[in-house]
Amino acid sequence: MKVYDDKYIKNIVLLGSVKSGKTTLAETMVFEAGLLKRRGTVEDKNTISDYHEIEHERGNSVYATTLHTEWRDYKINIIDTPGLDDFVGEIASSLRVAETAVMLINAQYGVEVGTEVTWNYLEQFAKPRIFAINQVDHPKSDYFMAVESIREQFGPAAVVMQYPLNEGEEFNAIIDLLKMTMYKFPAEGGKPEKLPIPESEKERAAELHNQLVEKAAENDEELMELYFDKGSLDEDEMRKGLKIGMLNRDLYPIFCLSAKRNMGSGRMMGFIDNVTPSAVEMRPEKAVDGREIACDAAGPAVLFVFKTLMEPFLGKITFFKVCSGQVSEGMDLVNSATGDSERFNQLFIMDGKNRTQVSKLSAGDIGATLKMKNTRTNQTLHAKEFPVELAPIEFPEPRIRSAVVPKEKKDEEKLGEALREIQTEDPTLRAELAPELKQLILWGQGELHLALVKWRLEKIHNLAVEFAEPRIPYRETIRKAANAMYRHKKQSGGSGQFAEVHLRIEPWEEGMAEPADLTVRGRETIDLPWGGKLVFYNCIVGGVIDNRFLPSILKGVMEKMQEGPITGSYVRDVRVMVYDGKMHAVDSNDISFKIAGAQAFKDAFRNADPQILEPLYEMEILVPEELMGDVMSDLQTRRSMIQGMESQGKYQIIRAITPLAEQYKYTTALKSMTQGRASFKRTFKEYAPVPYEVQQQLAAAQATDA
Repeated sequence: MKVYDDKYIKNIVLLGSVKSGKTTLAETMVFEAGLLKRRGTVEDKNTISDYHEIEHERGNSVYATTLHTEWRDYKINIIDTPGLDDFVGEIASSLRVAETAVMLINAQYGVEVGTEVTWNYLEQFAKPRIFAINQVDHPKSDYFMAVESIREQFGPAAVVMQYPLNEGEEFNAIIDLLKMTMYKFPAEGGKPEKLPIPESEKERAAELHNQLVEKAAENDEELMELYFDKGSLDEDEMRKGLKIGMLNRDLYPIFCLSAKRNMGSGRMMGFIDNVTPSAVEMRPEKAVDGREIACDAAGPAVLFVFKTLMEPFLGKITFFKVCSGQVSEGMDLVNSATGDSERFNQLFIMDGKNRTQVSKLSAGDIGATLKMKNTRTNQTLHAKEFPVELAPIEFPEPRIRSAVVPKEKKDEEKLGEALREIQTEDPTLRAELAPELKQLILWGQGELHLALVKWRLEKIHNLAVEFAEPRIPYRETIRKAANAMYRHKKQSGGSGQFAEVHLRIEPWEEGMAEPADLTVRGRETIDLPWGGKLVFYNCIVGGVIDNRFLPSILKGVMEKMQEGPITGSYVRDVRVMVYDGKMHAVDSNDISFKIAGAQAFKDAFRNADPQILEPLYEMEILVPEELMGDVMSDLQTRRSMIQGMESQGKYQIIRAITPLAEQYKYTTALKSMTQGRASFKRTFKEYAPVPYEVQQQLAAAQATDA
């Protein structure tokens, strides 16, 4: 395969809501270039892009798929992404390595829910973008309605590049406003005939052409002066202005097409070749240390790994973008995260599941390799003499969680291995064994995201599993001081066991004064693994307990702190003062003082007005203004504390603090309330006391279980 110069490589990502036609467009672009003899369809389950079994079952994309096409000596790398934000990790990783986003809009509906949500992620990556209004051959197509919905939602930067003629079932022609030409397509689609614009369309075409010229001119002072002098711009001058506008994200070209009938894709591919920026024209890559890494084929080799895929018969496939220099077969590069050297035994261009072996890839290109030992998504590979780590993708935090349980206990170890493999592919998924909850917790982006994991566990890993509501990681503490004494005495022949421990426990707060009525002989502050602190004091006077037994008392206290008396949750933020006791010259030992310390702590804790604490999360909900009332009302039923609101275009951002216990299946509830038009993110804030009535319910439930 030809090795392309970096200026002749364009990387695009196809974005859009479900059923907007991304996969069909990708198939058509490859077919239009002559790289396919026959186009597949989503309905026939034979497209290059959607080739996984789960995608055939669902009828839409679940994974981001890389493929490529060639058009007029340019190579266009295409990444076809899912249309649901449950799979935002696939979208985020694709945006990281593409230069231009092509946003597909369904001509029947205009801007849909999925488009609104995806746009918010697109803004984070600050990439140039194109709108492609697809399915203008549908009986209910309304192109200019779709244009207005784009402008209404995303602003006046959206500018029409072309519009359909004979829109609907009779669609067969496009009026192109850059070339001021009509493209008329044969019934079977494909290469159009170039014709003059019909007399009936000249007035509208001229008006829209002038709008396009003005948009192109306003992006550059030199072009603006030319526009004022000549009253217009030629085609090359317009291309220059359009590129500057796209790079500054001040201009979003709008195209029209029917991907299914292969009408209009070639013209858009020509625009991608001639106008959209290549990697060399984009801002340099940022390194973690602040350095800028320019896209230069003559520079040192630097690769960014943006995706990992585990295929049943191939094993681990690592997808990367060459950000600088070149990579060739047999080359060794260093992983900046691990320091390990990785050899590229083979290089491939991936078109869905199909592989084309190449000997070399140059800066700006996207490729793949097999069987990398210790390299994962979001890591950098670099030449040995040029150590660098590129800024990683900031994947969104998981938004929902579920407990996952194997139906057969013998499958527990196998389940853990399977989840580790799935996490290798998907950084937005997290699995953790929570000892305090005695559950394996799976965190994900939404119900569909977790359903995909369940499907993979059952279909690919042959594991029968059940998903269940996860328990809440409560904490317990106290609200007042309490004293307790416990004597442990056991005699069963031979040496016995004896220990007596007197201790006091109090609520701990940062900066509190030392005990005034006790003699402090030693203090140990312990940062607890589950949060909070334990402060342990030695207040023994007169040697009634040897110092050698104090670590055993502390060990007994720590064991009881791992199982609070109200809910069995971890205990935090207490201080313990051991001030008296007794020991026996023969029968006292470590185990005796451990038992006495544990029981004394337990008795004191019960008398110290125990308090249950619950985890609170800061939630940020992005919701259309007209639906804000429903979301606010729902939050109030979830014991949320509203912190504030602010406008963001036609959206409102609601900030609230909500208990984790009230968030089970919140993604499903939010989608139902807003028809999928809202999204949210959350971060852990703190532990706080639960209301009295909630504590009573939790204590009663624990007593029943016991």
